Formats: sequence, structure tokens, C-alpha cells
Amino acid sequence: MGVDVQMGEFHEFVLVLSKYIMKQGFFQEERKLRKKGYKCIVGLDEAGRGPLAGPVIAAAVWARTSNLRFFKEVKDSKKLSPAKREKLFFLLTKSKNIRWGTGRVSEKTIDKINIKNAAELAMEKSLAGLKIKPDFLLVDGNHLNSKKLKAFNHKLIVKGDEKVFSCAAASIIAKVTRDKIMDRYGKKYPQYGFAKHKGYPTGLHKLCLKKHGPCKIHRMSFKPLHRFD
Repeated sequence: MGVDVQMGEFHEFVLVLSKYIMKQGFFQEERKLRKKGYKCIVGLDEAGRGPLAGPVIAAAVWARTSNLRFFKEVKDSKKLSPAKREKLFFLLTKSKNIRWGTGRVSEKTIDKINIKNAAELAMEKSLAGLKIKPDFLLVDGNHLNSKKLKAFNHKLIVKGDEKVFSCAAASIIAKVTRDKIMDRYGKKYPQYGFAKHKGYPTGLHKLCLKKHGPCKIHRMSFKPLHRFD
């Protein structure tokens, strides 16, 4: 994984984070649902809606909340440093108390069905990768188009990655997974600097587009790319 997590460091991490995680109310939604009889409560989030290039990635996470006191620092992936995201990705994906799956939808499909529908398709795929059937979904967002997702008992939560543990964990897994993909594309297409900006419309990316034009992984349906049609 490229993350060096020594056993002593891990135990220190656990001790520090276990002090007051429950004060965050991070498991409130899951606990309410468990009291109503739901057992497999899965959080969904995605990464990569805004970039001009590359896939959109979604993740689905189920957590055994009673045994996750040490994950106090799990929060919206956008608010974490890359190093912190890497560490939490390692801990989340190696934890026996976490089950997770990811889904990937390419830039070509994004161009065909639009980014909203592509993100939801990635969520559908992440549930298939989870290999357990949820009986309730907690979805970061305010609207669903997908009939497959709406067929589940579900709740939409605006900024769910800031409020709900499983959504926050999903955001970290999706973000780190996508970053690794874009790092590989950075090697394949070195003239675009994908490893630095991950496909987002930064000044550097726009300069690279102006100089080289789009490559095969650019999303041609996105407005900044229209001039290259």
C-alpha cells in the first residue's frame, strides 16, 4: 500500500483516537437504524465528479460500529492530507470490522450518460463489490436517479461524508483508489501532470490542455473540453 504502519504507531493511533470518538455523533445514523432492526447498513460516496479526465470511483462501506472507536479521524476525504488519507485507507481496508467495495465508471461512459448517472452507476458497482446485501443505504447527496439504488431502503444525507462514519470511510476509500489510478495515468501520459492534479481543472492542467490538447482519458462532454471537438 505504500504506507508504513508500525505496530507501536498503530496502538498509539488507537489510544489517541478512542478517547472521544463518540462525542462526534459519527455513528448516530447507524445506531438509529440498528434500533429499528436494520443490520447491514452501508454508506456510499464517490470521488471524481469534478475532474476533466479519468474515471469516477464510488465506494460502499459496512462497519461493525461497536468495534471502531479508534477511527475518530475518519472524515470527509477532502479535508484530509494525502498522507492521512493513505494511513486511514490502509487501516480501513485492513480492518476486520469493515467490509468495502469499489466501483469504477470510465470517462467514456461519463460522456455517454453524464457524470451524475455515472457516479450512481459506480455506486451500484461498489455494492456488487461489497459481496453482502445491504438492508439500508446511507447515501451522500440530495437526489438519486438510479432505480437500483432507490430499490433499497435508503436515506440521502447532504454532506454525509462529514456526518456519517460509513459515508466518510467510503469517501476515503474512493478518493485514494481514484488517486492511485490517476497516478498510473500520470506515467502513461506524463505531459499532463495527472499525478499532481488528478485530472481536476487546475491552472497546470489547463496549461497542459492548451499545449497538448486532450488525451484518451479526457471527458469530452465537460465544458472546458468543448473547444477541442
